[in-house]
Amino acid sequence: MLRYILILVLLSISTSIVAAAKDDGSQIQAGNYYPRVKFETSMGDIIVELNRKRAPLTVNNFLRYVQKRSYDGTIFHRVVIDFVVQGGGYDENFAELFSYGDIFNESGNGLKNDKYTITMARQDDPHTANRQFFFNMDDNVTLNPGRYWGYAVFGSVVEGYEVLDKISLVPTGIDPTYGWSDVPVEKVILKRAIILPMQF
Repeated sequence: MLRYILILVLLSISTSIVAAAKDDGSQIQAGNYYPRVKFETSMGDIIVELNRKRAPLTVNNFLRYVQKRSYDGTIFHRVVIDFVVQGGGYDENFAELFSYGDIFNESGNGLKNDKYTITMARQDDPHTANRQFFFNMDDNVTLNPGRYWGYAVFGSVVEGYEVLDKISLVPTGIDPTYGWSDVPVEKVILKRAIILPMQF
């Protein structure tokens, strides 16, 4: 009897460890190579289809933030006409939000930084992407990998192109508190990001 209880306890512990190890986004709609996420913004809705086949680490990482509602109430803090609409890292008070850590750069996956694709933002070091993302508002060839690491594309817009176009044209300036350039004069808010049900 004692041996049986011990086996049950060990099984329970192992299951918990496996479940904890799976909290990386890979468990979200597992097996769905093209999950969709809806962005409800203060200027309208945008739907993106992610490409888990080409960018599995990046998509899993992104889905983890979405599932945990970590993008809700964030701002698009950088808007450059005919270039990018960037967000995901700051709340409405410009406070930087937590991250799960940096991820490997999957920019060599064959996806290009074409207009209306969604890409991970990063610093100069190629492997510093964590939670910030941007939409390409032109065919940004210079962001693709070549001799050097590029920026990892992990999906594309399937609905709401006109919303992104509107966001890309908002007046911007230098934020007086932080000195950042290209900040929308009126905040553009990502009110909610939700994972859509699987399509069959």
